[in-house]
Amino acid sequence: MKYIFVTGGVVSSLGKGLAAASLGTLLEQRGLKVVLQKFDPYLNVDPGTMNPFQHGEVYVLDDGAETDLDLGHYERFTNCVLTRSNSTSSGQVYETVLARERRGDYLGNTVQVIPHVTDEIKGRIRTLAKEQPCDVLITEIGGTTGDIEGLPFLEAIRQFVLEAGSGNVVVMHVTLVPYIKAAGELKTKPSQQSIAKLREIGLHPQVLVCRTEHPLEEDVRNKLSMFCNVPLEAVIEARDVDHSIYEMPLMLQREKLDQIVCDLLHLNVPKADMREWTRFVKRVVQPKKRVKIAVVGKYIELQDAYKSIYESLTHAAAANDCGIDLVRVDAEELENQDPSEALHDVAGVLVPGGFGERGVEGKISATKFARESEVPFLGLCLGMQVATIEFARNVCGLEDANSAEFDPQGKHCVIHLLEEQKGVTDKGASMRLGTWPTLIKKGTLAAKVYGTSKIRERHRHRYEFNQSYREQMEEKGFVIAGTSPDGQLVELIELQNHPYFIACQYHPEFQSKPNHPHPLFTGFIKACLQNC
Repeated sequence: MKYIFVTGGVVSSLGKGLAAASLGTLLEQRGLKVVLQKFDPYLNVDPGTMNPFQHGEVYVLDDGAETDLDLGHYERFTNCVLTRSNSTSSGQVYETVLARERRGDYLGNTVQVIPHVTDEIKGRIRTLAKEQPCDVLITEIGGTTGDIEGLPFLEAIRQFVLEAGSGNVVVMHVTLVPYIKAAGELKTKPSQQSIAKLREIGLHPQVLVCRTEHPLEEDVRNKLSMFCNVPLEAVIEARDVDHSIYEMPLMLQREKLDQIVCDLLHLNVPKADMREWTRFVKRVVQPKKRVKIAVVGKYIELQDAYKSIYESLTHAAAANDCGIDLVRVDAEELENQDPSEALHDVAGVLVPGGFGERGVEGKISATKFARESEVPFLGLCLGMQVATIEFARNVCGLEDANSAEFDPQGKHCVIHLLEEQKGVTDKGASMRLGTWPTLIKKGTLAAKVYGTSKIRERHRHRYEFNQSYREQMEEKGFVIAGTSPDGQLVELIELQNHPYFIACQYHPEFQSKPNHPHPLFTGFIKACLQNC
């Protein structure tokens, strides 16, 4: 078994997750089985209660684990199906160690970062290796080298490198090589300082991945090689991609990163076959046509808040050989204007999930526009709930229809709290989470789009359609297209006499991949193209 540890220096948001995922792509295409893992230094047990403005989207796994958005990159770029064992935070580590101390497991010893915390971190690497056997385990350490909260992880890795032995471990450091416009040159000193900090800890990277806006000239590579003590061929240029993150594996392959890593790990495997990946990238970079899609959200100014949705649109657009012109519409601003002002020229409207009342009326307004104008519509999670509220108000005549989340004492709560959520007080990991089955009604648009009658999708919600209003709404053309196997929970709705109006309670964006786009997104883009 081989191990690759990915660290980052200088600044955050360098793209360590994308670098790790891209390397995973290349190694998979060489015939290796790859598993990826993320260590996050923050003290939250998981990102489930963190504000999207601070941390971006929460990515939900099959088993219901709420994780960092980088795990979305891992699943999209590789064939991994990850579990909660693939995601570890400092909060989880300390929670486990302190629970053992309370039980007396340490036999009265003083509990310290070394060895107790570092042993727990190393144990999580070994446990994952047993649970998900593979040829190569890639572990990304979140944060930036030098952050105080990340030191226990780096110390644990230092110990692990010694224990695993030479030829079994590669440490890959992702760093920034900034361009100083006034000087007209790239600067290597920040990377030198970052590597120096790692070497103080006892870690010696064998590969340096350099994020840069400009090409790394030979003199810059030589300087980085000399002062960072990394072989010249292992100084890898990772320039900002021109069009799509999916270009990154091809860029790193041109830099021979996968070959360098295989040589360091003594892996004698064939060259990566990237023909299918290249075809996908070509469709993304050079589409034959374009389509304008509006995403109406409440966290719209933050790119990472809807990361998986944007990537799912890209996958579906490529499958239809088209590009996406994305229109980001702030749902809160839409509350105070005619929606046609922002949406009049779009080919489709997508309303994503979210929590809280802010911006909801704007989402309802956008949904009404899409319904009345017969513009293709896709609603996800809260998007299905606002579609239900809008239909109840404006078609069924229930003017004060709302969700119990926003108006607990409302007269017509067409969306109400799930039965099992009543009495729940803890916020963390307490929603309906993970993969659940859905049965699709025959003869519906959803059945046509999916091409099957039973699906499994990932959920993250507390509220659900109130079946007390089912008959009243169905009489007006509201279609319950999918339910839980026992029929108690509505998972998928659509409208009669509309070209494409589908909304789901789950999150299909968590199962879309570049060469396997999700059917709901593919059908949505196809309908949008017909609406151009």
